[in-house]
Amino acid sequence: MAKIIILILAITIIAKTITTTTAALSSNEEEQEEDQKLGVVSHLLSKYKARVSTMMMCNKFPRVCHAKGSPGPDCCKKHCVNVLKDNLNCGECGRKCRYGEVCCHGKCLNIMYDVHNCGGCKKKCNKGSFCVYGMCNYA
Repeated sequence: MAKIIILILAITIIAKTITTTTAALSSNEEEQEEDQKLGVVSHLLSKYKARVSTMMMCNKFPRVCHAKGSPGPDCCKKHCVNVLKDNLNCGECGRKCRYGEVCCHGKCLNIMYDVHNCGGCKKKCNKGSFCVYGMCNYA
C-alpha cells in the first residue's frame, strides 16, 4: 500500500513538473515574439553595444561605425573614429596632429593663434582682431 502511494506521488510530481515547464516555455516563446515585434530586442542590444563593438571589428563589419553611439563613421586600424575631429587620425587614417595642434574639420590647426578657430573649432574672432593664447584680442 505504501509503495502505491509513493508511486502515485512521484507520478503526480513528474506530471506537475512537465506541465509547469511546458507552460513556462510556451509563455517565454510568446514573450520573445512580442519583444521582437515591439523592438525591445534592439533596445536591449543597444545596452551592450560596447561588448558588441569589441567583438565586431570595423575592418570586418564596416557598418559597426555607423551604429548609434559609435565614436565615428570612419574605420582606422580596426577602430571607429571621426577623421574630422580625431587628433590621431586627422583628415585620414594615421595622420597625427603635432603637439599644440587640434583636429578641426579634418585639418590640424593651432587653436592658440588661429583667427578662424581661436580657442576651439569654429570660434572666429571679429574682423580685424587677432588670436593670442586661444583668446581674441588678448591684451
